[in-house]
Amino acid sequence: MARIKDVAHHAGVSPATVSRVLNGTAHVSADVQDRVMLAVEALGYRPNRLARSLRRQQTETIGVVVSDIENPHFTRAVRAIEDAAFKQGYRVVLCNTDETASKQQAYLDVLAAEQVVGVILAPADPDDPTISALLDMHIPIVAFDRSVTDERADAVFADNVQAVRLATEHLLGLGRTHVGFISGRDEIQTGAERLRGYVETMQLQGLESIVGCGEFRLEPARQATRKMIEEHGDLDGLIVGNNLMAIGALQALRDAGRRIPDDVAFVGIDDPPWAELVAPSLTTLGQPTQEMARSAFELLIDRIEKRRTRSRYVVYHFELVVRESCGAARNMATFSGQSGD
Repeated sequence: MARIKDVAHHAGVSPATVSRVLNGTAHVSADVQDRVMLAVEALGYRPNRLARSLRRQQTETIGVVVSDIENPHFTRAVRAIEDAAFKQGYRVVLCNTDETASKQQAYLDVLAAEQVVGVILAPADPDDPTISALLDMHIPIVAFDRSVTDERADAVFADNVQAVRLATEHLLGLGRTHVGFISGRDEIQTGAERLRGYVETMQLQGLESIVGCGEFRLEPARQATRKMIEEHGDLDGLIVGNNLMAIGALQALRDAGRRIPDDVAFVGIDDPPWAELVAPSLTTLGQPTQEMARSAFELLIDRIEKRRTRSRYVVYHFELVVRESCGAARNMATFSGQSGD
């Protein structure tokens, strides 16, 4: 593992100069900064943040802002981020926005005041001016699960459109012709993209789109599914836009006496641990949440350590896991992740 003196030797400067460049504690000429950063990249140097924190008797903190901590998708993501952060000497401040723009702005203001060294954000409002304000303060931001408007931020997210296309085509391929979709909120990127994947696929097949809004919540999803069953007695397939809404939809189908998969073939989005425990077991679209979260943390550390200035995005793909609820119980995997700059 490269040491600070190795970087100094490679760049032709003193270790103290390398430290000043990495910490931003004193003015260093642009030429020297460039030489140091090139040496850091060439040698793969990674500062020991835990040792540095102990020497300073303070801990560097990152903010993690999620839109709904009750959603197991975000719970797993936070756990993966916290584990990775703790190992590298960082501590995490967790904020929950409830998909509310005002709460997001308030929490970002707090994180700025607390002088966090970086933020991982699942945005409720991608246009929030506070995001740009933090970036102006040289506090790096990585958007998780959804992107933000300010292109200076990095982003890690999944291809929601292609995933729901895959699920819809799967149910149609099993002979289901009246397939419905319980969507999230369409003003939120994941909700809009998942709805788009469904609608476009139904249109290509010349079939009617049957849509109910579950708002990414359990009870609204139960009500939306109940209404869909009442208005579309021939409903024979259902895709549900996240795992909380899946619970509400399953309750509504049970209350209506609709059997899965005999009457209604069912696909959920996200793959919670209980998907294999219910009867019938649920066919799902699973995304590699923990891998995505670790990727977001690594992107943030790259920015904090000043190893990179150009923004990056990493796109992952869902895996269709076929179980009993769609009427074709066999395992099926689809795409792997890809990244780009």
